[in-house]
Amino acid sequence: MTDDSSRKRSKYRNAVLAIATGGFLAGALDLTQALTLFGRNIPLAIAAGLLGPPRAFHGGAAIYVLGVSLHFLIAFTAAAIYYATSRRLRFLSQHALVCGLFFGVAVELFMRLIVLPLSALHARGPYEYRDLVLGLVVHMVLVGLPISFSVRWFAKLEVNHFGDPRVVNQPEARSTKLAGEQRYADS
Repeated sequence: MTDDSSRKRSKYRNAVLAIATGGFLAGALDLTQALTLFGRNIPLAIAAGLLGPPRAFHGGAAIYVLGVSLHFLIAFTAAAIYYATSRRLRFLSQHALVCGLFFGVAVELFMRLIVLPLSALHARGPYEYRDLVLGLVVHMVLVGLPISFSVRWFAKLEVNHFGDPRVVNQPEARSTKLAGEQRYADS
């Protein structure tokens, strides 16, 4: 009974850590790049998606904080979606590099094609080719990868030299060294 409840607590803790780490890293990296490329008013533009441009761009510090908060809410939500999906589709944790890049593309397309048109900004195309490519690459590297690798890290997956994932925190998959080779023992 105690072992079962401690295992549930451990799974819950790992889920929270995976989502918090992935969401924070993705949000911080993406916001830093946006501030660098587009200037310090980017959080006001994010808040404008909720409040509308006239109200947001004439706001003060509270609107700025709202924009940063909304940005991180989106990043944490993306991390939570990836984590929840990775519990059913194990390959998302097993192949974090490829899946993270594709997840970054999915986040960018979802934001550009669904969220922005439905927001108070009503942002619709046509988009310039350079902006599309830049958005895809940025979200692939700065959003998809931090989320996928944090989920992989906190899911406690280990990949042996054959590419087989082994869950490290389960007793039957703990690794031991025997005669210079990596073996998985039941102890």
